[in-house]
Order: sequence, then C-alpha cells, then structure tokens
Amino acid sequence: MDQTPNIDGVLVQWGDRLFYPGNRIVKVKPQPRLDGGGLRDRAVAIRQRIEATVVRRATQVMVKVTGGGRGIQAIAAHFRYISKNGRLDSENEQGETIRGKDAVHELADEWRYGGSLIDEVGYRREAFNIMLSMPRGTDPLIVQKAAREFAQTELTDHKYVMVLHDHQANPHVHISVRAESIRGRRLNPRKADLHRWRETFAEKLRGYGVAAEATRQVARGQSRSPDALWRLKAGEEGRLKKVRPVNKTGAQARANRADALGSWVQIGKALAGSGNAKDVQLATSIAAFLHDQSATWAPTKSDRGLARDVPFSAPRVDLMLRR
Repeated sequence: MDQTPNIDGVLVQWGDRLFYPGNRIVKVKPQPRLDGGGLRDRAVAIRQRIEATVVRRATQVMVKVTGGGRGIQAIAAHFRYISKNGRLDSENEQGETIRGKDAVHELADEWRYGGSLIDEVGYRREAFNIMLSMPRGTDPLIVQKAAREFAQTELTDHKYVMVLHDHQANPHVHISVRAESIRGRRLNPRKADLHRWRETFAEKLRGYGVAAEATRQVARGQSRSPDALWRLKAGEEGRLKKVRPVNKTGAQARANRADALGSWVQIGKALAGSGNAKDVQLATSIAAFLHDQSATWAPTKSDRGLARDVPFSAPRVDLMLRR
C-alpha cells in the first residue's frame, strides 16, 4: 500500500507548523490546497527545508532591526556611525554612491525635508536600522550584492542608505530606511515581516551560489534575543564585558522549543515509516540533528523536564522514530 500521500500530509501539517508558523501574514501568495499536486509540491518544499537544516546544516542568514531614529539628530548620528563619518562609501536607493563627511551631512538634510518634515528630536520612529549579516568566510561583495537586491525587493518606495562593513569578523551590511515611503505609507516591521526579510535575503544569496537558509531559531532549538545597538557597537570595539545567555529561558521560550521539538518528532516518525530509502535516511539525519542540538533544546535545569515527553538523546530519538 502506497503510504506516500499520508506521509506528505504529515510533512505539510508539521512542516508548516515548524518552518512557516501562522503569525501575522503579510503580502504572501495564497497557500496551495492540500490535495493533488499542491500537497506534493508543498511536501517537496518541506523535504528541501529539512535537508538544508539537518543534513547540509546550511548557513543561517541574520537579519535584525537594531533600532531606529526618532528625530533627525539620531538618524544623522547613525549615518555617521555606519559610514565611519563618511570614510566608507554609502549607497542610496537609486544606486548612487555617497562619499565624504559633507555628503553624509547633506543626506541627513535630504531625508529631513524629503517628505513629511522630520523634527530634530521626535516622538515616533522616523527611520529603522537594519543589519544583514553572514558568517566569516562569506564573500563580502556577494553579501553587499544580495543586500542591495534585498533592499530593492523589500524596501521599495522608501529612501534608504546601505553601507558594507567587511573589516570585522563577519561581513554585514547596515541599512537605514526612512519609515515613511514616497507614497506616505509607513514601515512598521513585525515578526512575520522579519521572517520574510530573512527568507528574501537567503534567496538573494543563493542566487550568487551561497548556501544560505532562513530557518527560524526555534526550529533549531534556539530563541535568542536580539542585541541592542549599544551591545553590537561595544562588541565590535571589544568593550563588551558581560555576555548574555545564548537562549531565552522564559516559560514562553520553553513552550516554543517544546512545540518545535514535537514537530520534529512527528516529521521524523512519518519519514521513518516511509517505504522510500531517502525518507528513512532523512529521518536518521533528524535524529542526529536533535542529538547534536540537545544542549540548545534544553539549556537550563528547568528545561530538563521537557525530556519526560520528548527525546533529547540519540538512542531515545532513534527509538521514537522506529515506533
């Protein structure tokens, strides 16, 4: 009896829960119906995400909002910071290069008067500071090209300026984007937007041959809090004295990790019961992944209680997958 349709259904059910959570949906295409070709195509996409995460352990992109200016003073200060006061080339939304201290000052004036007037010190956020990063060893110029295409896709109709930093351990691009678009709409990124931004950045990198993925942290057993800009600056300058815990340890974070781990187990069980040798091998890779990541699934003593219900060691994972 062919079990593939049932296995595909399980993959879609739990894979969507793991990789594509039902947060606030923003400008997404209609989801395919879970029957016929739609179900098969969706299951293929889930298998690809699983393989990238647990087999290839693909490099994960980082996209974070590090803050934003509530007045032109703060915005101009960020311009000076990311451009090293004009010593590094900046690039605006029209592809023009901005070079030198005076040019950076003129850019701030352009933003202030190019649309609704931005006060010296305001009460609402008039710009968002975004950082796109890849690990050491990634070609900085490819990171820059991918970031440029990301901005052209996700920040359309907004003024923005971007600067490549390749003098530190990991190449990254700082983007400062004006909150108000030329059409008067305001940017207001939420969790779902940030996840889509990561997906877009990873897609642009893959277009240049870089194996990049945007798997959610919780799907990898993690739930890190984004660092504030002052911590990022202090770390870059070697002034950061206190290291924060790698993962969140609150009740909600533990519940999210337990939910993600439960999804992995359901997926692994379905693949292990497949008549397809590749599916079975993928289930074995999931078991190894969960075993290798056991420290992040249960980072504190209070999290160890999760082990009563879900497996954390390779033998127990293998046993559950064979049930």
